Amino acid sequence: MASDFLMPKLGLTMEEGTITAWLVPDGTEVTAGMAVMVIETDKVETEVEASASGPLHQRGAVGETFPCGAVIGWIGADAPAATAAAPAPSVAAPAAAVATAAPRPVAAAVNGGRRFISPNARRVAAELGVDLTTVSGTGPGGRIVAADVEAVHAAPPAEKKPVSGAPRTTPVTGGVTRTVPATAAARQLADLLGIDVGAVEPDAHDGYVTREAVARHVRARLRGAGTPATPAAQTPTEIRPLTGMRGTIAKRMHASLQQMAQLTLTMDAEMDAVVADRKARAEAGGAPGYTDYVVAAAARALRQHPTVNAQVTPEGIALLPDVHVGLAVALPAGLTVPVVRHADRLDLAALSAETTRLADAARTGKLTLADLEGGTFSVSALGMFGVDAFTPVINPPNVAILGVGRLRDEIALVDGRVESRRRMTLSLTWDHRVLDGAPAAAFAQQIVALLADPAALDR
Repeated sequence: MASDFLMPKLGLTMEEGTITAWLVPDGTEVTAGMAVMVIETDKVETEVEASASGPLHQRGAVGETFPCGAVIGWIGADAPAATAAAPAPSVAAPAAAVATAAPRPVAAAVNGGRRFISPNARRVAAELGVDLTTVSGTGPGGRIVAADVEAVHAAPPAEKKPVSGAPRTTPVTGGVTRTVPATAAARQLADLLGIDVGAVEPDAHDGYVTREAVARHVRARLRGAGTPATPAAQTPTEIRPLTGMRGTIAKRMHASLQQMAQLTLTMDAEMDAVVADRKARAEAGGAPGYTDYVVAAAARALRQHPTVNAQVTPEGIALLPDVHVGLAVALPAGLTVPVVRHADRLDLAALSAETTRLADAARTGKLTLADLEGGTFSVSALGMFGVDAFTPVINPPNVAILGVGRLRDEIALVDGRVESRRRMTLSLTWDHRVLDGAPAAAFAQQIVALLADPAALDR
């Protein structure tokens, strides 16, 4: 008996996923646990394994987005016909345009002219500046893997020849061709609607034609040349869609401010002891970053202030047993918050190693969903940009977040003497529904006290 192959739910916050590649042709005999497709969520791109053994009949097409739990295929000999109408994806093509497109088998939409590329290969290609259209795949089913990209990058220029696959050039006047950079989702939708990808305006940010750009192109054609949209008072130089990571940030931060009673207090921490401790550790062969000291202090303070390590649930304020601190990392596409698990149990050296690993993984696209789930408190640093204090926004479902300002020199009067001191401003935003100003200030005070005694951060 055939079993449904569903869009998986890979984390508590995942709501939908986009199919970026099928790793096996339609109808392939697969085994349970075998990687069969790649999906993209709002956080990561990851491979999905077969849930059972038998022939895989694909239903969802590359580039389509489906909610978690939607049927995107079947596994089994007696599965429904692969050409059955696909379920409505979360992001559909313009209705009028789709209605005019001739139906065709899903297998052709998924595999015809498509090239399979591993997420790691995409990352390596971006780092090395390699055009994936010049790469031949040596992985299973002709899949392009990282080694293929590295081989092309290392080859002499004369050996870098285009490979077969989906057309990547568009004829122009005089018989000359030009390359049209486009995402797989954009090409799939353009093929479906009979649109020339070369006629679509690319994204001004990275020069690629996206699925959204194809959809805008179709809507513009449907409006007709005689009914242009009403011009704005000023023509934008660029429009960046609120999609992907940027869209998720916009949605979550807006919801955070709407659903919580957020207040922020600031408090200065004396950092001379931390500066001295860090210098001693550097001379011994390794020094944590200043933010690592703050994360360690916050994690230990959360032990003594469990109301800050909490979530608001329909039943009430849920105090959480484990301390998992999220560390905000800035990326070109937005902000991501990988999580240092059991941060209160790590000494400074171990915590520093973990924050370094997470930051590197975030910047190279290697974070897993496990790295991003389960945070109970967050730390966000802007001191490296010369910021003294700011108002961080709580990352739901947390009830507080700590902002870290720059390390600065100040003149202080101590016992009648003028001295130079190293100070840092900490900005604590908390949900007033959960705790009041006095306990919030007491929590911040304990962080300040711990930073004055760095040896306590190894206990």
